[in-house]
Amino acid sequence: MENHARGAYFSKKRHASAPLPVFTQEKEALPLPVYEEHPEWVTLYWKAWETAFRNFHEPAPASSLVSPFIDAAFNENIFLWDSCFMTMFCDVARPLVPGISTLDNFYASQHSTGEISREINRETGSDFAPWQNTEDLPLFSRWGYSLPRRGEPFPIAYVGRPAPSPNPRLTLDGLNHPLLAWSELEHYRWTADRGRLAMVWEPLLHFYRAMQKYLRQGNGLYMTDWASMDNSPRNKHLLGGGTGVDISAEMVLFARQLAEMAVILGKTAEGPPLLAEAEELSRIVNALMWSEKERFYFDLTKDGVRVPVRTVAAYWTLLAGIASESQARDLVKELRNPRTFGRLNPVPTCSASERGYKRYGGYWRGAVWAPTNTMVIRGLEKYGFGDLAAEIAIKHIRLVSDVRDSTGTIWENYAPDSARPGRIFRWMPVRRDFVGWSGIGPILYLLEYAIGLRASAPQNLLTWTIGSDQRCGCERFRFAGHVVTLVAEPPGPAGDRIVRVRSDSEFRLSVSWRGQAGQFLVKRGESEVLLQPRTAKQAGVS
Repeated sequence: MENHARGAYFSKKRHASAPLPVFTQEKEALPLPVYEEHPEWVTLYWKAWETAFRNFHEPAPASSLVSPFIDAAFNENIFLWDSCFMTMFCDVARPLVPGISTLDNFYASQHSTGEISREINRETGSDFAPWQNTEDLPLFSRWGYSLPRRGEPFPIAYVGRPAPSPNPRLTLDGLNHPLLAWSELEHYRWTADRGRLAMVWEPLLHFYRAMQKYLRQGNGLYMTDWASMDNSPRNKHLLGGGTGVDISAEMVLFARQLAEMAVILGKTAEGPPLLAEAEELSRIVNALMWSEKERFYFDLTKDGVRVPVRTVAAYWTLLAGIASESQARDLVKELRNPRTFGRLNPVPTCSASERGYKRYGGYWRGAVWAPTNTMVIRGLEKYGFGDLAAEIAIKHIRLVSDVRDSTGTIWENYAPDSARPGRIFRWMPVRRDFVGWSGIGPILYLLEYAIGLRASAPQNLLTWTIGSDQRCGCERFRFAGHVVTLVAEPPGPAGDRIVRVRSDSEFRLSVSWRGQAGQFLVKRGESEVLLQPRTAKQAGVS
């Protein structure tokens, strides 16, 4: 295959070496949760950070990597969708730790076609060898639990459209989960770093167009295979050109988020066409993947037949804004249904009603994963089911904490029906010491759902829905360049509550508790908020 320049759309070309952060040195600067209701969750928070710090890396001197990064330490490779989720909890400690810079290494490895591999080598920066289309063939899969002969090219059939030209540089195994824009906008929510969005705009747009070119099936939906959810019972139905509800919904999400970035960056002509593409793809998803009888979204085989397997992939339609209000309510019913997704530990990745479901997890046959839970939670919030989103988040923290108490560590995933680590097979546990995306619960969920702090840096706004009647808050909370301490004291006998605030700069604070709410301007220094029935008052403190 002809050689092409890599990373041509990304401006950063080389790494400037700098010392990596050390946990014992940075701990006193990291956000410090205050949560007296569950002090063990604060212990878990620090366990997650301590583990994460062991997984920060500098690029190897001879590699094509351009930025320091966090890695799940799963193997010798860096995984794209793992990295996207890891940035989400690293954002809370920006700029103390590498986080979003992890994604730089994927932009720097981008092919001139726009393709970005889901897996690159940690030592060299090159694409994982099996995902490279060294044969220069039309799109194919090489590995997979369901393939007849692993390693040999298994062709993908485009039905109702010609195969694109030139051939892709990567296999179908190597192209999935286009979540980069989601991570970048989450980072923007914490930092308001418009310059970062400007730097990644071209790589993201070219990646989006590459996914359209190579993965769009003739019906307008998007193809996936085992790489989406390793050993899921859905996979055998997707062989050879089947379309996934997750990848299709993610492409809707991608288009909407690119349009949002276009507005932020002042690219007024770029947004409307992207929104039109998102609307058209949403229409197709609803027309072909939604079952009126089952009231659920399903994948399709390459022949357009709905796959008879319910998985968590359907819930990407919430985050992408595809589902109607009534469809969303039907999806929510299944999250509360103990026979499907409403298990002891929500949300299993495979419905408990499926023959392939494993009570011990079985990897993607029922296990509870931080990334899919995050997708479900954020999707629920979009449709106004904030209480259920918070309930799932809190249950996840409790699960991770209970298992940490019994095993001493944090795991790759968890069993859906007991407080235990997940197991791939009954005799094979998943990865331990996994931070990794499993840091989302102990770090991000604790701050945003248990304590209740939600940053909106572009509006210079911090919203605090106080999550406990006991003393709670966070010292050294970081957003939009601010370092803030906020602590809510326990309620007084009259039902009022004092919130103490110390900030190094000015921002707006919206605070609520038990229906008592107020919005006001926090200035540099110390102040107090008095929450009383139906009122909130602010006072300076000398």
